[in-house]
Parts: sequence; C-alpha cells; structure tokens
Amino acid sequence: MHDCLGRFERLMKYKFSSALVTGALGFALTCGLAPRADSKDKAGASMKGQTVTATGCLTQDPKEKDEYMITGEDGKTWGLKSNTVKLSQHLDHKVTVTGKVTKGGHESEAGDVNVNELKMVSENCK
Repeated sequence: MHDCLGRFERLMKYKFSSALVTGALGFALTCGLAPRADSKDKAGASMKGQTVTATGCLTQDPKEKDEYMITGEDGKTWGLKSNTVKLSQHLDHKVTVTGKVTKGGHESEAGDVNVNELKMVSENCK
C-alpha cells in the first residue's frame, strides 16, 4: 500500500509540473513574451541600423523613381537608396551592395538600405 501511495504522489507532482509549464507557456504566448507561430519574419525590423550586404540584380522600384531594389541570393528583397553611390549607373547589373538598414520590412521588402558601397559582379543579371 505504501508503494502505491508513493507512485500516486510522483504522478501528481508530474501532472502538476506539466500543468504549470503549459500554463506558463500559454501566458508567455498571450502576452507577447515568446515568439508567435503566426508572426511574420521581417528581417529589416530587427536589423535597423545594422550593416547588410546583398548580391543580386539591381532593378528600379516601379513605384519610386529614386529607389532601387535588389533581391539577394538569400531571397530577401531590399529597397536601396544612396547619396554617395550612383545606383542608376548599375541598373540591370549584377552587383554586391553594402549599407545600413534604415527602415524595417514593408510590403514584399525585408527593409530599406542606405548603400555606401557597390561592387560590380557582372554587367548583366545572368
């Protein structure tokens, strides 16, 4: 009989621990203290101020005449602007750009980058 009570106590401790962990996890998810499964990955939002490098085809943003775009080899698309690099001279070239993220992700972009360095990879995007 004593052995049976010991097993019962262990079972109750296990169930209480499981309930406690489940409740804490539910609270963390509800209060935004843990990442949510439905949160959209916006790399730029968490990278604002950081330096990024992307290699891909430089294209012009169809919505903004002074903004360019690049989709890097990792699949992330960045909006590009620069006061020091003449991006227009490299339109439809494969380039590597480096700059600081100025704005988090929006629409289909990972974010906006202020380009301070550009290296030509190829004169075409093939």
